[in-house]
Amino acid sequence: EISNFQQRYNESFHEAWDRYKYLLRACPHHGFTEFHQIDTFYNALNPADQDSLNSGASGNLLERRTQDVLTIIKNKSNVSKLTHAINQQTSDVTTAMTAILKQFQATPPPASEKAVEEICVTCGGAHPYYQCLTADGNTFLEFWDNIQGYVV
Repeated sequence: EISNFQQRYNESFHEAWDRYKYLLRACPHHGFTEFHQIDTFYNALNPADQDSLNSGASGNLLERRTQDVLTIIKNKSNVSKLTHAINQQTSDVTTAMTAILKQFQATPPPASEKAVEEICVTCGGAHPYYQCLTADGNTFLEFWDNIQGYVV
């Protein structure tokens, strides 16, 4: 498995590195030199990750010292892990926002409220009865005597 290692489709750099290290730990007597391990891992990567490692090495990664190469790989793995976590959080937030938006779009808008207009019972005008100029403020004159009887 170590010799045939390949980065999987859509596998992030740090996932590939972690999987490769797991294979090496699972078979401690594999007999591969450190350089052979690095060479196998590097050649199993997708072109974008190979280019990124070469960029980190300021040239061909495999021409650097073994310890320098391991440092570059570990650093790239750490950055990849953080980027992957941020992308996952962004994806989670996007999913939540999409659900909220769909819920908002599915909710009908509130019915518009109509203003209550007061209409005068005396003349039908757009004012309350007690402000009616037609009755000169005395809307129910026929009941005036009855009301006066109860006033002290």
